[in-house]
Amino acid sequence: MKPPHTLQVTPQIEIAHSIAQIQADDWNSLAGQHPLLSHAFLNALHESGSASAATGWSPNYLLLRDQENLIAAMPLYLKDHSYGEYVFDWAWAEAYQRNSLEYYPKLLAAIPFSPVSANKILTRDDEHAASNRQILLNAALQIAQESGVSSFHCLFPNTAEAAYLQARGLMLRSGVQFHWLNAGYVSFAEFLASMSRDKRKRIQQERRKVRDAGVTFRRLTGAEITEKDWDFFYQCYVNTYHQHRSSPYLNRDFFARIGSSMSEQILLVIAEQEGAPIAAALNFFAGDTLYGRYWGSTKFVSGLHFETCYYQTIEFCIEQKITVFEGGAQGEHKLARGFLPVPTYSAHWLAHPEFATAVARYLERETKGVDNYLSELNERQPFKRAPPIVLSRD
Repeated sequence: MKPPHTLQVTPQIEIAHSIAQIQADDWNSLAGQHPLLSHAFLNALHESGSASAATGWSPNYLLLRDQENLIAAMPLYLKDHSYGEYVFDWAWAEAYQRNSLEYYPKLLAAIPFSPVSANKILTRDDEHAASNRQILLNAALQIAQESGVSSFHCLFPNTAEAAYLQARGLMLRSGVQFHWLNAGYVSFAEFLASMSRDKRKRIQQERRKVRDAGVTFRRLTGAEITEKDWDFFYQCYVNTYHQHRSSPYLNRDFFARIGSSMSEQILLVIAEQEGAPIAAALNFFAGDTLYGRYWGSTKFVSGLHFETCYYQTIEFCIEQKITVFEGGAQGEHKLARGFLPVPTYSAHWLAHPEFATAVARYLERETKGVDNYLSELNERQPFKRAPPIVLSRD
């Protein structure tokens, strides 16, 4: 009797122009627990029109299938601008324009409007992960080469993925964020006690000013968040953009969708004074990490921003035993409030050889500057002694 014949099926590359074309369970099996990589979050961005072809984010999700099974994927977009990315390449685009070349469109592997570190080449955790990762990256670069775009960019890969991309010839760019790291604190008071005297006093003074102004707080998750709360938060969110004379990226429908589909992964902090809401901050959390995202207010109270965005959220992280609170882009002021500097990365491929060489030289200089900046920040750590936590994250 002959043994059964086993067919060798070659994985197939597909492009999906909407995440709605991908089964949620299939996508989430690759994305893991990361709330901002979840099918619900990305689908809300697209279905609300916040990240769509009309707003310059054309989804071209790169998929690798083995028969009917999704075994790898990449959130890939064709972009005709650089808004909402938090890795600034405007100078590169201007240099192209000065030389009568087109920088846009470009290909971007990223989570729209979200400067959070995570894998962008998503694979199953099995013996084929390495080869599937390589197939997907090769496919993305081939699409970039054959479609005539100027470049391919992967924004905010985690540390391991950044090293992987650099080893395969992409140019690595460094940045800095500030994250709060939980050293096993049992209370906010214990966290404060770990800080140097001057930083501890500043935080105590800021919290006292807010408390003396009669401001109280509600920390809401899941079904506790009502439509009225979402309406107020959206008012705050829009106010923040208008104060900076810019337009908000996200519309009210997006927040309605995430409020319906992923409220258990949302922390909404609302500040109230005399029974009326005056400020709000939106966070996402899952597993050991919380991601601070948006905030806004309808009136000024000294210290209100720090209390709403940082101290209330740190208390939540301590209560829930969350290990890392990613404070979002920029913000050296976070250092004095218990956040520590961590490196972030992006990876880049440019089609034009001369521009690729020029950018590589620029990044070499820029990286040295970022390294020096990180060293300087670490010398100014706000703690009595360095916390026993590894700062680089895989």
